Order: sequence, then structure tokens, then C-alpha cells
Amino acid sequence: MGDAAAQGGGTLRVFFVDAFAARPFEGNPAAVVPLPRWLPDATLQAMAAEHNLSETAFLARAEDGAGWRLRWFTPAAEVELCGHATLATSFVLATELGAPAPHAFATRSGTLGVEREGERFVLDFPARPAERAEPPPGLAAALGAAPREVWRARDWICVFDSAEQVAGLRPDFRQLAALPGGERVIATAAGGPPGHDVTSRYFAPKVGVPEDPVTGTAHVQLVPFWAARLGRTALVCRQASRRGGTLWCELRGARVRMGGTAVLYARGEILLPPGEGTAG
Repeated sequence: MGDAAAQGGGTLRVFFVDAFAARPFEGNPAAVVPLPRWLPDATLQAMAAEHNLSETAFLARAEDGAGWRLRWFTPAAEVELCGHATLATSFVLATELGAPAPHAFATRSGTLGVEREGERFVLDFPARPAERAEPPPGLAAALGAAPREVWRARDWICVFDSAEQVAGLRPDFRQLAALPGGERVIATAAGGPPGHDVTSRYFAPKVGVPEDPVTGTAHVQLVPFWAARLGRTALVCRQASRRGGTLWCELRGARVRMGGTAVLYARGEILLPPGEGTAG
């Protein structure tokens, strides 16, 4: 899966995929880079910054050869969990690299599975229930509107009265990045376009993503929250970013299943500079 030379640079394949999208220019774009072995972390971070997408996914065969190890980098930092780039990776394995689903990925968040159901790729992630919380100082001002309720799971969950309110938010990203104790914020409400149960938006400017187009990790928090509120475990969720995207979600005990489609936007080749050889 690549032919980077150990000491003299070389080339790597890269695939650009729109995840949680039915057509190009929707959903959330991710770069997927298969590796023959791991490059130094500084090189991976520099590549993610060069791509300047919300996430670049790097994968290599697991040491036992039975699956893959997967890591995700924003332009500014490595993250512990990412939904859309995992979907994009599974899509690339199945459609470009001759490795049909199901897939198992060893990650910083444990082993994550992806199955295929028709055209959809279905992620199986751990649920993250939320608790009622006091908002951090400056949250309403940073969002440009006061939420009706504030909850906390991994991220701040700001509940509004309507999907229209969520779509109309004009946040101040500099203020959001400066929030104490929580720079990642979900804005959400029940309802949305016809056939949708939940609307959300996701802001993470402190890790280099002012607004993420479609966010799987937001929905491992939103699905248990809204399943309890709406009284059903299967939810169709819309992320109301400029690009927009739809997730078919289901709460199964302590797990959240998130299904979505993906489209390939481009294939390319990364030219590693001399000295950027593989590590280990």
C-alpha cells in the first residue's frame, strides 16, 4: 500500500473522499493515505496541514496482519476519534484497494468496525452519554445566541428550540476557541428537513476546524441524547453546515451505528521529500 523509500523520499497514494455525501461537494471531505509502514508523527502532521481538510486518515496493516491501524489528523493536531474519515477509509479499502467490508480498525479509541449495507457504510462506535452542565463563561456570546439547555459529553452540547435557529447561528470562532475547558461545541435541535429527526452543527476552531461539515463523533453524543428525548433508537440526522450531510443512526445499547454513503472526488500521489522515510 505505497512505495515510499526508507531514506530517499518516494511516493504515496492519496484518495480524496466526500463522506456522508450522495454526490461530490456534499458531506465532509477527507484525505485517505495508505502507508506501507508508519512515517514519523511530524511528517504525518505536516501532510495533514498541507491537505488542509478537517481530517486526513492514515492507515497501515496491523502488525498481526489481521486488520488495520488507523490514525486521524486535523491540520493542527491528531485526534482520538473521527467518524467521517473512518467511513472514507472503509470506502477506499472497499472500492479502490480490493479489500471489501467488514473492516476492523485499531485506533486510539479502541477497535472500530465498519460494515457495508448496500451503498451505505455503517460505523459502529462507542456511545457517549451527556450530562446536564453549566455553560462555560462566554458560550452564548461566542455562538451568537443563548441555547435553551447546555449538556456535556466529550463536547459541549447546546440545545436550541428549532432547526432554523441552529442553521442561523453565526458564531465567533475566535471566542469559541478561547472557551475554558471545552473548545468543541455542538449546536442541535429536534427536527429538520422532511424525513429528518435531528439537526446539528459542529464547531472546533481550537483544533483547526472552525466548522466541521459532517461529524461522526458529534453523533455518538447526539444519538443517545435524542434517542432518550424522542423515545426511539433509530434517528435520521442532518448536519446543517454549508455542505450538509445525512447520517442514518441507531442506538444499540452502549454503541452507536452511523450509516452514510461516500463518493470519490480525486486520486493522487504524494511526493515525499528526501529524508522523509518511513519510521519503524
